[in-house]
Amino acid sequence: MADGDNKSANMLAQETAQLEEQLQGWGEVILAGDRVVRWEKPWFPGALMATTTVLFLLIYYLDPSVLTGLSCAVMLLCLADYLVPTLAPRVFGSNKWTTEQQQRFHEICGNLVKTQRRIVGWWKRLCALKEEKPKMYFASVISSLLVVAWIGQQVHNLFLTYLIVNFLLLLPGLNQHGVITKYASMAKREINKLLKQKEKKNE
Repeated sequence: MADGDNKSANMLAQETAQLEEQLQGWGEVILAGDRVVRWEKPWFPGALMATTTVLFLLIYYLDPSVLTGLSCAVMLLCLADYLVPTLAPRVFGSNKWTTEQQQRFHEICGNLVKTQRRIVGWWKRLCALKEEKPKMYFASVISSLLVVAWIGQQVHNLFLTYLIVNFLLLLPGLNQHGVITKYASMAKREINKLLKQKEKKNE
């Protein structure tokens, strides 16, 4: 079992090193974005929401077709992939790269690799459920998709996308400042109280 843990740790370190090498040109931008999404300054959450609000209002105003929107998104990604590694060192200053920044960059890459592994693990568990318990698999998948389809029918797709994007951007800051833990603990306490009250009534 120890050998398996060592092998997994070595693979994680290797994948993290590979990702660091691939994202090296984006290092300064990633660190700047990390400071924003973790709310190092109190006005960062407001700035995030204001930026996404302006962006989605622009999309709503222009009302591009799916093909146009997709083309523009891919074009912006291509431009960023070409320009960021070239301009980032000039804007941020490559000589200011410190040991602390390198360590934080390493942690970010490690977290990204772990997130990728979790997603792959969830997918494998879903495939295993399909093989082992096909009835439960189809019932859970179909019911989940029906709920998602109902939500999509009730809420405008652009507004729903806006809410999802804002939630994902604010999630690291909420987690960093303990907001999620706080409200999860409160919800857990309330659920335990309800369960205890139900047990007393049954007695």
